[in-house]
Amino acid sequence: MIRLGAGPLDRIVAVGAHCDDIAIGAGGTLLTLCLARPGVRVDALVLTGGGGEREQEEQAALAAFCPGADLRLTVLKLPDGRVPAYWDEAKAAVEELRGRSEPDVVLAPRTEDAHQDHRGLAELMSTAFRDHLVLGYEIVKWDGDLGRPVAYQPLSTETAERKVRLLQALYPSQRHRPWYDREAFLGLARIRGIECHERYAEAFAVTKLTLNLGG
Repeated sequence: MIRLGAGPLDRIVAVGAHCDDIAIGAGGTLLTLCLARPGVRVDALVLTGGGGEREQEEQAALAAFCPGADLRLTVLKLPDGRVPAYWDEAKAAVEELRGRSEPDVVLAPRTEDAHQDHRGLAELMSTAFRDHLVLGYEIVKWDGDLGRPVAYQPLSTETAERKVRLLQALYPSQRHRPWYDREAFLGLARIRGIECHERYAEAFAVTKLTLNLGG
């Protein structure tokens, strides 16, 4: 399996359309990065769920998924399911995030995601962070939109299990959803692990990547 290291990694940007998107799509990667790099700065933006139970869940969850990190989280109050109708507000939030951050890596939804909120945010990220490595995470759902990823972050068994425990414990408002369970999260991680010769992994889409193989 071909492996390229990221080199120094001091700043991360992570964005989600909804509270729990970041944790579902890249929670294991965040755990891996933050445990390996104490004090890493994580600027996180979520477009919906602000001002209520969902924001409280997200505050607690991202603190757990980013242990030891300098976490700076903003949760907006855009209506769930209607992000495209609030394009100007979403774009302003993403541009404000870009103005105060210079990340080494960006974690964001995939542009091919079937959910309109996810897809809209992904489109904004690719223009605001055009000179950065943007990793598009995946979220399993009934739409059946999972594709063929090109980048993988292997997860230790401990990290994969920890991710699932945190998802189940820290987002109680989502437990009623039929797809929100241990089997779904570990099952996808196991499949992605098989694809990169590991036990578990999270997978990402990459729109553009510049190599520096001679550096």
